[in-house]
Amino acid sequence: MRASECKKAEESKRHSTGSGNAAQVARQFSAEVHAIAHRVYCKHHRCGAHPGEYLVSKIISVNVGLPHTVVWHGREVITGIFKEPVEGRVFLRKLDLDGDRQADLTVHGGEYKAVYCYPLEHYAYWKQELPEYDLTMGNFGENFTTEGLLEDAVHLGDRFSIGSAEVVVTQPRLPCYKLGIRFQSDAMVKRFLASKRSGFYFAVAHEGEVGAEDEIKEVSRDPNHVSISEINRLYFVNKYTDADVEVVRRALQVAVFPESWKEDFRDRLPV
Repeated sequence: MRASECKKAEESKRHSTGSGNAAQVARQFSAEVHAIAHRVYCKHHRCGAHPGEYLVSKIISVNVGLPHTVVWHGREVITGIFKEPVEGRVFLRKLDLDGDRQADLTVHGGEYKAVYCYPLEHYAYWKQELPEYDLTMGNFGENFTTEGLLEDAVHLGDRFSIGSAEVVVTQPRLPCYKLGIRFQSDAMVKRFLASKRSGFYFAVAHEGEVGAEDEIKEVSRDPNHVSISEINRLYFVNKYTDADVEVVRRALQVAVFPESWKEDFRDRLPV
């Protein structure tokens, strides 16, 4: 099946329950995106907030999918980027969620990429950037569509409890060409990187059950205090300042920060 045909099949599946129901789901999702955007604005601007109030971080949707074959630019590609929301509780294991798999394990999945998270707050931006696309949760290949956890407030090594599981932040996402397959556009990877809306990965410290609406509770914050946003910025900086070097050295102290990232940063440090 060609990638375009695969997309049409997915759209047909979404609408198979009736056009009225599908339209209602689309309206509900759009309304939720705008509501989230308003709450995020209020979080940063303290709109009517009382002392001590905060935005609860939680899972909005759990999304899974198994690898399948599509045709892209005339060749067959096996990809697991097509994720769909699932209801109920899902068991989170050391390497993945039940019902979810990655296709190319040389670059996807594994201990340090067990779960990919993408903030629902970013969907409002992408709805403006991609008005022709019917965005639904899981569109960016994320396992958890989250609320209340943005890249500038999430740090390498931060630990969270979700349901009966415990997870730890390991790295940002650097997308491969398969994101372009998902959106039927080779330009999507560059647009995604330019947006600085990377999302982030969790490793699984303790297995357990998770589900939509589970609160994401901070267990501990890594003392090195290097945010995902900082890692994104430093990865693309041509020359480090003294302040950048200090941040990189702190990132190198984070045990769960993958060695592949550390090697890249070490190679760029001044001698």
